[in-house]
Amino acid sequence: MGAATRDAFGTAITRVGEDPRIVVLTGDLRDSTRTEDFAEKFPDRFVECGIAESNMVGVASGLALSGKVPWACSFSCFVAGRFETVRLSVAYQEANVRIVGTHSGIGVGEDGYSQMALEDVAMMRTLPNMAVINPADAVETEAAVEYLVGHEGPAFLRLTRQGVEDVNGDGYTFELGKAVTLRDGGDVAILATGAPVGEAMKAAGILDAEGVSAAVINVHTIAPLDEDAVLEAASSHTAVVTVEDHSVRGGLGGAVAEVLASRSGTTAPLHRIGMSTFGESGTTEELYAKYGLDAEGIARSTGSFLKALA
Repeated sequence: MGAATRDAFGTAITRVGEDPRIVVLTGDLRDSTRTEDFAEKFPDRFVECGIAESNMVGVASGLALSGKVPWACSFSCFVAGRFETVRLSVAYQEANVRIVGTHSGIGVGEDGYSQMALEDVAMMRTLPNMAVINPADAVETEAAVEYLVGHEGPAFLRLTRQGVEDVNGDGYTFELGKAVTLRDGGDVAILATGAPVGEAMKAAGILDAEGVSAAVINVHTIAPLDEDAVLEAASSHTAVVTVEDHSVRGGLGGAVAEVLASRSGTTAPLHRIGMSTFGESGTTEELYAKYGLDAEGIARSTGSFLKALA
């Protein structure tokens, strides 16, 4: 098991913090968001906003409009819960703010549903100028942070509390809006995002042993979505499956469904694996197993879907 993507973020933001434009803000969560090293190294560019996330987002907007590159960091459920402020102070103002949401999905574990962001992607991708990035592993997270230093416009970076499987090599290059094929396969295309990407890779191995050839595509950017990759997957496979630690309504599954429904000739049926209920308390492993987001669950659900199509 690799590192949590929040840990990789902490490493990367401290490294790129040599850029004097970068300011980091937190809502009384410097340890949880892994921004304590940045605060120690660059105390004059670290702003502790306390438990006042709306104010934090507003301060970040002001900093961006004055030429800084602010990173507003908190639990994803808390920053997404201040959606009105994000909408008006960041997106509508076209402010160059990076909103960093850690502790995403049921992977949060024992803290339970009140701390689980299962709707954040759905909200953020409704904003017309908001980039939505959900890295699969530590390598991708660090590359995304480095990219975002120079990105123009609002962006939302979604990170995990738990360690995740490594799926990318050291030579990896992040490209906004470009999905990455991690594994080729001819029968079904599994489009996954964030923490479950590593589980999807293992699920493809299980399916292969059962005689099913599964491609795995890492969709690290949900907005802008790589529509060409979605359409190619649908045109060259019997079925498309999406996997995410997020509600299937409005997240990756919803985004892919919109693309397939809007284009004629895309006949491959779609199956969405993700959350359709509230979460609960338990270990990451227990929750992923219960809700079908572990390798066995993804393989089982995909196999059942393919059998139903036969």
